[in-house]
Amino acid sequence: MLVNAVLYSFPDDTADEAERLLRELREASLREEGVLGYEVCRGDDERGAFVLFETYRDQAALDAHYQTEHFVRLGANGIRPLATNRQAVKGTLVE
Repeated sequence: MLVNAVLYSFPDDTADEAERLLRELREASLREEGVLGYEVCRGDDERGAFVLFETYRDQAALDAHYQTEHFVRLGANGIRPLATNRQAVKGTLVE
């Protein structure tokens, strides 16, 4: 299993739009064959902070996710341009 954790920061005036796009991206992503989980968390104190915790069957599933219409439209062309900061960590679970 592959884990992709992403931390986003958005300005206050775009944070609600970012949440809407992230919800839609989550719903579409969970229908992909290789996506095992896709959680979106919004900060309680910092309402412009979001954490995504994505789990994939393997690297091929993550690569396929990046090629989907919904990722390109909602992620690459929707969410990322709104963000002021994006940090991602990809790895495997420590057991």
